[in-house]
Amino acid sequence: MSKYDDAIKIMNERFTKDSLIAVATTESNRPYVRMVNGYYEDGAFYTVTYALSTKMKQIEASNEVAICAVDWFQGHGIGENLGWVQDESNAAIMAKLREAFASWYTGGHVNESDQNTCLLRVRLTEGVILDNEKKYGEWRYAVDFANHTTQ
Repeated sequence: MSKYDDAIKIMNERFTKDSLIAVATTESNRPYVRMVNGYYEDGAFYTVTYALSTKMKQIEASNEVAICAVDWFQGHGIGENLGWVQDESNAAIMAKLREAFASWYTGGHVNESDQNTCLLRVRLTEGVILDNEKKYGEWRYAVDFANHTTQ
């Protein structure tokens, strides 16, 4: 198995569940950071948000974002509004998010009937994940998600 495969294995182990992540955007050269609940799959983080939020307006203006996760990951990616959470094209990933976010998702936290409730995907371009346990031999993985390589 390659170093890249090991890094992806760590990403899957840590983040294919409800994970607290910071999403950073910019507006007028000023950075903005907020914490969201995220879920990782296949080189991207997903979160449910609101299409008219400041975060989504900033991503619409400049889709380059930074991500930082509590479990020792930082990276950059491209933010994409995948549209209404109930859109048929989002059914498969939304089923996973509803399960991962089950402890808080219902009970008034999310209004899926509002068509502005949207799915944000951050396609990772690059990042660094640390593994202090050296589970697969390395403690630091610099990952190029676009080219499926590590440094």
